[in-house]
Amino acid sequence: MLHSFIKDGFDRGDKAFHLVNPELREEHLKRLAKAGINVQDAMDTGQLEVRPWQDAPLRGGRFDQEAWLESFEQVLQSGPAAGYAQTRFLAHMEWALVNLPGVEDLIEFETRVNYVVPKYDDIVICAYDLSKFGASVVMDAMRTHPVVIVGGLLQENPFFIPPDQFLLEIKERRPARESFRTVRRRQSRRATSHLRFLQQH
Repeated sequence: MLHSFIKDGFDRGDKAFHLVNPELREEHLKRLAKAGINVQDAMDTGQLEVRPWQDAPLRGGRFDQEAWLESFEQVLQSGPAAGYAQTRFLAHMEWALVNLPGVEDLIEFETRVNYVVPKYDDIVICAYDLSKFGASVVMDAMRTHPVVIVGGLLQENPFFIPPDQFLLEIKERRPARESFRTVRRRQSRRATSHLRFLQQH
């Protein structure tokens, strides 16, 4: 499904922006070439941008959703500015599994993306590897997307929740999440103290 989506975009002359795992970037480029895309030419002309996570959501060694929302919108704006009628934005979302500050704001960010995308005539796909994300994250992520691809089929999402409503739900969850973090920190300190005690004897 994604290969045909990508190839169709190039055939139509759309701009492509891909956000990928830096360790898999070369493999991603090879797949594009195998699909019949002249990768080097597309990159030279600016039609194709393939960015590693560190150059986008994880810039600076953390996830700053305010900064990335601004950068994300700039990407969508850059297409028309360069003469492209449409931008096809593809993000592999495993960056949210990296142990860095701020990644816990993933769902809030995904919700807020719904304030940006409707302003542009672009296609945005967030690709989640279901074998790597927990069920609760996948369900929440699904609730932030009005349209989903499941089993290779594009369909309207009956679980979608408008951003105003979902942001309120996230805000209500926050005290419980902060309480859980406090407990985890205390447990970690106890475990560390106990470990040090054992090491000293």
